[in-house]
Amino acid sequence: MQGLEPFFHELERVPDTHVHGRVAAVVGMLVEVAGMESALSIGARCALVDRSDRRVPCEVVGFREGRALAMTYGSLEGVGLGSKVLLVDGEPVVRPSRAWLGRVINAFGEPIDGKGPLPVGAEPCRIRNQPPPAHARARVGGKIDLGIKSINTFASVCRGQRLGIFAASGIGKSVLMSMMARYASLDVNVIGLIGERGREVQEFIEDELGPEGLARSVVVVATSDESPLLRRQAAQMTLAVAEFFRDSGDHVLCLMDSVTRFAMAMREIGLSIGEPPASKGYTPSVFAELPRLLERAGPGLTGSGSITGLFTVLVEGDDHNEPIADACRGILDGHIVLERSIAERGRYPAVNILRSLSRTMPACNSASENEIVREARRHMSVYDDMAELIRLGAYRRGSDAAVDAAMAVYPQIEAFLAQGRNDRVDLAHGYQQLAAILGIAPAAAAGDASAPAEADLAEADPDTADRDEAPRS
Repeated sequence: MQGLEPFFHELERVPDTHVHGRVAAVVGMLVEVAGMESALSIGARCALVDRSDRRVPCEVVGFREGRALAMTYGSLEGVGLGSKVLLVDGEPVVRPSRAWLGRVINAFGEPIDGKGPLPVGAEPCRIRNQPPPAHARARVGGKIDLGIKSINTFASVCRGQRLGIFAASGIGKSVLMSMMARYASLDVNVIGLIGERGREVQEFIEDELGPEGLARSVVVVATSDESPLLRRQAAQMTLAVAEFFRDSGDHVLCLMDSVTRFAMAMREIGLSIGEPPASKGYTPSVFAELPRLLERAGPGLTGSGSITGLFTVLVEGDDHNEPIADACRGILDGHIVLERSIAERGRYPAVNILRSLSRTMPACNSASENEIVREARRHMSVYDDMAELIRLGAYRRGSDAAVDAAMAVYPQIEAFLAQGRNDRVDLAHGYQQLAAILGIAPAAAAGDASAPAEADLAEADPDTADRDEAPRS
């Protein structure tokens, strides 16, 4: 009987009555439904029955002049005036289980990897869940080791933090994500590929993520050719699966590529129902929906797990101040900027250290670690200010001691920031390498055994600190 519990749960959701209406109009991707307005609400699920009795799932996205406005998850071919519309379900839920690790699913939580059906968990999880109450959330934990020395040292990430990876196309976001998925010192990865090119999905899973990364990951996929509703739901499904593992006590790394394509899907939906564009064609609902999605990541309730969120933001035209990038910077707990000019000179990951920021720094570091980072940033900033004159040969050595010192260490810092996709560098080794470049004593580079920042975190949130110790340098 115990194995039949999921079946009984589904049986309870079967409605006692059937409600149906008719298609009154079709405009673009929008279907107007008449005859069942009183039974519908925003987000309700329906099914259109086309001329060949095929059922096309759709969702109610608005109302106009006494009719419900619905958008489909699939193609509208075969749907015409008078086609039957059935009320299918209420609130969408998914039932994940730990057996989902190593699997690839779509926006409905269905397997698309050819490995057979997915085991169904006992407890339903809302796909459009609300974030935990702010007053009941734990604080962020100690530092986590992402295995990428440029981020570990200059933009340290703490357990439960949310960072944006801001970059234009073709600068190495996918490779950086795969390195994090393989090397991060967390329990579970949940990876959302939103609006991804269909050709690249299998390449990412097999070549970038690899068997080692996939074994502790759940991958959610919605390709660019799928409907905006599917792309939107794939992002929500990614957070729903991550919340399941968080509530099971795991520390989850949630990677999403990309938030911008989620926003584009929301824009398509908003414009289709007649919402006025606000900024660069993005409708007001886009900027209302972004924090609802991104706030679902972060620390859970005190005593539970956490979701460390790393979300890529595809900046259009290399403009880091475009509306979605600007909105995400205000919501997230820091940003990592990848620059095309750095990638063009062959340094990967192409992280611009001076433009990247982690809002948990410097509190998460020891005093000695902060000294190393400040010194390296100072040299890089001085060199950046004088870079044009140095390249032109207009600067003469000896004119400024600070510039001379920056010129001496800059090539070594640049070499330090470069890292191959198959090279893992832990927190301690990264600080030691950087300290050696700067000529800082090894004892100071090693840092204190108990950093003040983690002691503060432990004092403020004993449940989080006692659960497990974060890797320290």
